[in-house]
Amino acid sequence: MAPKAPPAYDMSLVDHGFEAKELKGLTYPLGDHAPGYGEIYQLAPDLGWTRMPVPGNLSHINLWLLDDDAPQGNGYAIADTGLFLPDVVDYWKSMFAGALSQRQLTRIFVTHFHPDHVGCAGWLANKFKVPVWMNRTEWLLTRLLVNEQLEHPPEDILRRRKLYGYDDERLDKMRKGGWGNFARAVSRLPSGHHRLDDGAVVRVGNRDWQILTGGGHTPEHACMVDHRNGVIIAGDQILPRITSNVSIMDSEPDADPLAEWLASIAKFRAALPEDMLVLPAHGFPFKGIHTRLDRLAAGHHEQLDRLEAALRTTEMRAVDTFGLLFGRPIDDSIFSLAAGEAMAHLRYLERAGRATLEVRDGVGWYSSQ
Repeated sequence: MAPKAPPAYDMSLVDHGFEAKELKGLTYPLGDHAPGYGEIYQLAPDLGWTRMPVPGNLSHINLWLLDDDAPQGNGYAIADTGLFLPDVVDYWKSMFAGALSQRQLTRIFVTHFHPDHVGCAGWLANKFKVPVWMNRTEWLLTRLLVNEQLEHPPEDILRRRKLYGYDDERLDKMRKGGWGNFARAVSRLPSGHHRLDDGAVVRVGNRDWQILTGGGHTPEHACMVDHRNGVIIAGDQILPRITSNVSIMDSEPDADPLAEWLASIAKFRAALPEDMLVLPAHGFPFKGIHTRLDRLAAGHHEQLDRLEAALRTTEMRAVDTFGLLFGRPIDDSIFSLAAGEAMAHLRYLERAGRATLEVRDGVGWYSSQ
């Protein structure tokens, strides 16, 4: 007898009883409904949604539970894991004692190396003796950064921050601080992993998920796409209301991450239909993927145009561009992220021949003709 075809669920979510919300060309099928921390909401019989807390403006991360095959039956996999912090661990433990107590964890998928996504992966993998599935580059970066804990920042990092325009006071403060905060919210991964290569198809329960990777936010951010049922676990690659940080990374100081990000937007737009349900890491499930990708690309191009115009009249360091690029005050908590993103925009203009860089006394000054 031929094997039974997997069910194709209606991912419009119209049968969930919530009034859809329309905002800026996007449709939110569940409106503003979301599960509480450590609660599970079923988007489909085999696809659950939970949230975990994140400090700061983000407030939360969305995590996904996927029905999976297990030797004892009733298995499930996790996609992204939350920060490795006491309150997140407590929420996981309450789920394991409650809604997940009769289920068997089979494996852990991680979209990328950022702590709110990979933080609990090692702890969960070691606790349940299950494998971690990640893109190789993202896994290696996690392993590298967990082990990189130093008493002081490396001198090449300090030179690079001076290039960005950090003043002496900020550099001295960096010198007196430690280096390696990544490990504070990330558990140590197992010594091996299963690779998520771009284009690979992974069977999870009754669904086939194609891996689609993007660059710019991280080197090889892995999204999971179920073409048959029209849904994508998008991580930070496609967010509905905020834009992902695109920064120069210290591991690749000469890279052009904004060019990679814009290329990835074009790649995802060509590969995915407009009516696909997007499950983002932050915010609410939504439809209108082409609209959102177009707006993300347009937003960066508008910033680049404003920046180029300003550089025609005023020479600037990366730290001088904050007022042009960001619509809010930049305090110490996000200063390094802002500087990295400012540098990414300046690097893009430089590589495109739209700006020139002159380094004087270790400080990078940009201008445009």
